[in-house]
Amino acid sequence: MAELKRRQFLKTSAWAGASLVGTSHRWANANDRIRVALIGAGGRGGALVRDTYDVEGVEIVTVCDVDERRSREKADAVEKISGKRPRIEKDMRRIMDDPSVDAVTIATCNHWHALAGIWACQAGKHVYVEKPIAHNVVEGRKLVEAARKYERIMQGGTNRRSSGSFRRVAQLVREGIIGDVYWARCEFPNPRDPLGFKQPEPPPDWLDWNLWLGPAPQQPYHQNLVHYNWHWFWDFGNGEMGNNGVHIIDICRWMMGRGLPVRAHAAGSRFGPKDQAQTPNTHRSTFEFADGALLTCDLRNLYSDQGRVIPRRAVYAKRQWFAEFTWDLYGTEGYIHMKHRVEKPGAGCDYQVFLGRNDKAEPPMGELPNLHHYQNFVDAMRAGDRSILTAEIEEIHLSGIFCELANISTRVGRELRFDPATEKIVGDDEANKFLGREYRKLFELPDPV
Repeated sequence: MAELKRRQFLKTSAWAGASLVGTSHRWANANDRIRVALIGAGGRGGALVRDTYDVEGVEIVTVCDVDERRSREKADAVEKISGKRPRIEKDMRRIMDDPSVDAVTIATCNHWHALAGIWACQAGKHVYVEKPIAHNVVEGRKLVEAARKYERIMQGGTNRRSSGSFRRVAQLVREGIIGDVYWARCEFPNPRDPLGFKQPEPPPDWLDWNLWLGPAPQQPYHQNLVHYNWHWFWDFGNGEMGNNGVHIIDICRWMMGRGLPVRAHAAGSRFGPKDQAQTPNTHRSTFEFADGALLTCDLRNLYSDQGRVIPRRAVYAKRQWFAEFTWDLYGTEGYIHMKHRVEKPGAGCDYQVFLGRNDKAEPPMGELPNLHHYQNFVDAMRAGDRSILTAEIEEIHLSGIFCELANISTRVGRELRFDPATEKIVGDDEANKFLGREYRKLFELPDPV
């Protein structure tokens, strides 16, 4: 406990002053190496190890996870790629204390994303944070405030914004090819099996349960939380809406060139065999903007769309197929249909443009080059220019709000009126409580940041 109190003091003293030394000055020479700490060594952490070493002049010097098995596994992967073994830490606060670390890559559970990012900014480090960038709306705004206050580069993990095919569609829409976009819809059917039920038990020796919980409420360990299935429990995850909904809604909002909605309504539940999970496995949401334009999203985890499946061999070896997910943009002069592309690199899409009443698509209109999402983050760091980022933190915070509003609407069972200026729900005290959360002692959200 004394060690935790000492580090709590550090966060409010030494960390807050660290940003006075701007790292952009240190990287005046593009050959200077950038030293990164990986926080969260699960599946996404492993992918981000590979992404990091795709970028010249970047090295992972520390791997941090509360599961010591995962830390060793990812440290082995780093050593195999680079020839250097990174330091292993269990408590991310030791990384914040290390002035030699220039940036952090955050791939923890959702409930840790914002606090880890804020601490990193206070410690003068740049941040790459996986989606969703926060567990709730208040945390997302605080993360943006921290990036601005400490002048840190912060990239969200919604990597489809770096895809050349999606960037080309966005370009066409901006050029007005289908007129004014009045409706965007997205659909994500992805099969997931029921979890069953797991009883509370003592946490395993390889896991620091206190640090895994972090800012979340104290509660017993059970095997449906560690690992991955925490997504489907409200204290830690945001359901499929925050897991993949944020990816596909972000594409719609980006293409529409819109900010935040003024009304949101969503409904959903867990259908099929009963299990321990809490979040919907079937979820439909509708968002309305001030001018009446709409964004709609359908998420399904049960047996649907078996007749239109995509082989997954080249990218995801663990599952042989999944149902394709799609986007549609409807404008005053035509529409664009997009479907997810798996077999080619770049997390891209195949798209068709239909103009007027034509029932045949226009000739192919090409793609822009794919950008490497982590390279884009590093380029912005070296330039000291957040405008370079394809997924700058405030943009991804705004997209995350849609997901949070959908979850809140479902939980309270009614439509929400939303004030984009204040990021508050209008006239609904019960719903507003879900915009934030209470925190365990020593893991509180800093206020101010």
